[in-house]
Amino acid sequence: MDTEKIKVGISQGDINGISYEIIIKTLQDNRIHDFFTIVVYGSPKVAAYHRKALEIDNFSFNNIKSVGEANPKRPNMINCLDDNIRVELGKSTEIAGKASFQCLEAAVHDLKSGAIDVLVTGPIDKSSIHSESFNFKGHTEYLESIFKPEKGTLMLMVSEFFRVGLVTEHVPIADVPGLITEERILNKLRIMHEALKIDFGLSGPSIAVLGLNPHAGDSGLLGTEEKEIIEPAIKKARDEGIMVMGPFPSDGFFGSGNQKRFDGILAMYHDQALLPFKVLGFNDGINFTAGLPVIRTSPVHGTGFEIAGKNQASADSFRSAMYLAADVYKRRAEHQELTSNPLEHHNLNDENG
Repeated sequence: MDTEKIKVGISQGDINGISYEIIIKTLQDNRIHDFFTIVVYGSPKVAAYHRKALEIDNFSFNNIKSVGEANPKRPNMINCLDDNIRVELGKSTEIAGKASFQCLEAAVHDLKSGAIDVLVTGPIDKSSIHSESFNFKGHTEYLESIFKPEKGTLMLMVSEFFRVGLVTEHVPIADVPGLITEERILNKLRIMHEALKIDFGLSGPSIAVLGLNPHAGDSGLLGTEEKEIIEPAIKKARDEGIMVMGPFPSDGFFGSGNQKRFDGILAMYHDQALLPFKVLGFNDGINFTAGLPVIRTSPVHGTGFEIAGKNQASADSFRSAMYLAADVYKRRAEHQELTSNPLEHHNLNDENG
């Protein structure tokens, strides 16, 4: 293998959705292999099924048994599934959910061992993948359980327009107020601040915090969470040197284009962040799991059951997810090099000066 190239692992996602379509469309561009060694965790049989459904003839995977066998000039595939696997386009099935988890588990194993450098996950169907083995609400929670980062994780949505993270993620709206605590907000701000500095290479990043209630509580008339919880968390973050402002009313914040003024935005709950994000950045939007010791990204959209097999899916978000994963990998490597032995760098500068 070409050790200078970033080794990108891709988990297949749901076999009945658009995941294989966006993977194949992305990897059809041979220029990708100039920069990355690609390894897909999936099924050659399922890939062949989708190629036929999409009428794609000029593409094939190099079938391998381990990452060490990967051809750096071709898209590679590790077969994680039984050959009797059945594809039912557009349907949520137990078989497809089990297959999603098997491929994800194999990819995460190689990510943890260092066999691959980054992981890009194909979209899964949360209802079919849920089982005794995968008792999680999504990729983010599963990866957090595997890698156990000290500060936890932050679901960070990234586009060319803005970056927005979530205090609460995939939870019922009725549960949100009870989960909005001073410590939780402060912790998410710490994770975002560190990610913006290291993973995105920003010096002194600025962060906006949104309120929970309409009009950010309107001075307590529409709720007290802003004054009692959110504002104290912001003050503590500022005391730690984090450049943070708010809380802002979310409707006016996005309506006036304020998202362009900040390097990151922290929203209180899922739809508060995802509605404006998908309106403004759906085509190339990326889901990045900040806070992990490893790198994972995914496209912002779901399984697309309604258009599966119809050759209508755009690969833009998946392609952007792959390139962001590589960019973060490079920035982390640069940061590690600069901070691994600061005394040595200091002495070198003294000798040169």
